[in-house]
Formats: sequence, C-alpha cells, structure tokens
Amino acid sequence: MEAPSSPAGLVAGSRAFTGQKTAEYLVAAAVWAPSVHNTQPWWFGADGTEISLYADGSRQLMVADPSGREMLISCGAALFTARLALRSLGFIPRALILPDPAQPLLIARLTWQRRAAPADFELALFAQVRQRRTHRGGFDPRPLASRFLRVLQEGAERDGATLRIIADDRDRAVLAAAVEAAELTLRLEALRVREMAAWVSAPGSARSDGVPPTSYPARPARTLPHFPGRDFAHGRGWGLPPSSAEAAARYAGVVCLLTTAGDRPADWVNAGQALQRILLTSASCGVAAALHTQPLELRSMRQYIGVQLGKGSYPQLVLRLGTVIQTAESVRRPVAGVLFTPPA
Repeated sequence: MEAPSSPAGLVAGSRAFTGQKTAEYLVAAAVWAPSVHNTQPWWFGADGTEISLYADGSRQLMVADPSGREMLISCGAALFTARLALRSLGFIPRALILPDPAQPLLIARLTWQRRAAPADFELALFAQVRQRRTHRGGFDPRPLASRFLRVLQEGAERDGATLRIIADDRDRAVLAAAVEAAELTLRLEALRVREMAAWVSAPGSARSDGVPPTSYPARPARTLPHFPGRDFAHGRGWGLPPSSAEAAARYAGVVCLLTTAGDRPADWVNAGQALQRILLTSASCGVAAALHTQPLELRSMRQYIGVQLGKGSYPQLVLRLGTVIQTAESVRRPVAGVLFTPPA
C-alpha cells in the first residue's frame, strides 16, 4: 500500500480504517525513514491496534556498527515516522520503547486509542516523509535563521536529545578534520570497505535497499571546511553527474552535533527520533541535511568529539544544514516485505 499523498484528507475518514489498513499506512510511511547505508534494518509486526517495531539483526553492519548503535538510531527514525503517520490520521500514538528486556531487538510497541485532530505543523512534516532526501555535498552560501535553528533544538529536546550548533570557526575546523581523518582511516580497512560495497547498488539495479547511484555524486564534492562524504562510487564512476555549481568548493552549511546525555540503547532510539524530527522540520522549511558518522565509528574519535565539542555528552551524529537544489533519488522496500501479521 502506498502512503497517501494527501493525509489531511484522510483524517475524517480514518475512523473507517481497519487495524490492518492502519498498520499498512504506518509502515508505508515508516520505511522512508533514513537508515545507515539505507540498510532499512527493521521489520514490523501488526496485531489489531498495536504495531511492534523490531530491529533486523541480519541487516546490522557488523564491522562498522558492532554495538548496533547506528541500527537503533535508524529504527528510532522509523518509529518517529510511524508516530507521525498516526497523527496524520488523527490518532494520538503511545509508544513504549524497548518494552521487553528479554527481546533486545524489540524496539517499540506502538498503540493508538485516543484521537485528536493533527496540527498543521504535523501535517507539514508528514508531507515531507517521502520527499526528504539525504544530501551529500555542499550548500548555497545562505545563512539559516536563528529562529529556525532554535525550533530544531527545541524539537530535539522533546525527543531526549540535544542539537548542538557548532558555530565557532575553530570547532568547525576540528570537526571537519575529524570527519576527514576518519574517512581516510575507514577507507584503509578492507573489511569495512567490503561491507559498505555490499550495500551499494550498480546502475540499473532493481534492488529496493542499499545506496543507489542516484543518491550520491559521481565526483566527491568539496566544502569549506571540508566534510568528505562516503566513497560509495569507489572509483567506478557511478553516481550523479556534477553540476557547474559543484566545480568549486561550496559552503559546508550550519554544522551541528546531535548528542544524548546517556549512551544506552534507549538513547540511540531517541536520537533517531530526534534526527527524523530535525530532518522533516528542515525539509518542510526548504532546508536540506547532510549526515556524517565516520568519526563516530572510531571509539577514540567519538570520545574526543564528546569531550571537546559535546561538553561531556555522547555524540550520535554529525549534521550539516543548508539550502541546495536536490536531484537525488532513493529506494525503499515494499510494505509487504517488512510487515508481518499473525495468521487468522
């Protein structure tokens, strides 16, 4: 089932939705959440008016993400999207995160009983679920309004995270250097390179997961300061052709660090929820986001960033925000491949 393109028009009629139809609607939206290397490491179970979100351990990056931190951040983003889909139907979601210690891959149980009309801003965010794309490159040299950045920070706090704006030039340079050093280091690790290559699709591939060549530039874009992206093409010339605007180094954008006070699985899930709220809020305001995790996959670098820039908190993701014309396209698995219901 495709996510309806006009959720506002469904609110009045959503009372007629069966539990199964509601589940399909939620999952059709949730699969468009961002995930590391577009692994889409989740599956959903539906039972009446309850959805269970599970992490799919078979899709975990065992070399790059042995703790499952990035996998759970991805699942947290899917959870936020499912909650938002419920709001688009006029339901008030109730989510229990990591409800069963005996099932560590059970990320959340989501139920809906009470109703309230969705706010305009919730519908605006939901409208961006399928439109939003991760940007890989630089931005136009336009400042972002301080009020907009405060809205993002307030939203992150609602989900138990902190969005730190790295405004000092020296701190920006330090973080850029950490991303660059980590990217160079990771490219030298054969196991990591092979693991990432397994999630990169060739041109013309029919895969519905992984990183397609329509989602990254064929020639790595430079920014000032330089925040290199992943080397998905790996010298094969895959990717989107560069535009004339990308011939020279471009503005790095507003550099941010998403952190949490703790560093346990629940914190990672909440970081994912905060991330998706940030991404959808930004997209609704015409702002794109680039994401970096390279230095956070190296323990010593992650600790250094937490001490130097995170004020002792735990860094979960590096973001860059700015305006740019996007042409990237992504792929997602169909609902039938990730939603399971008990037999009648």
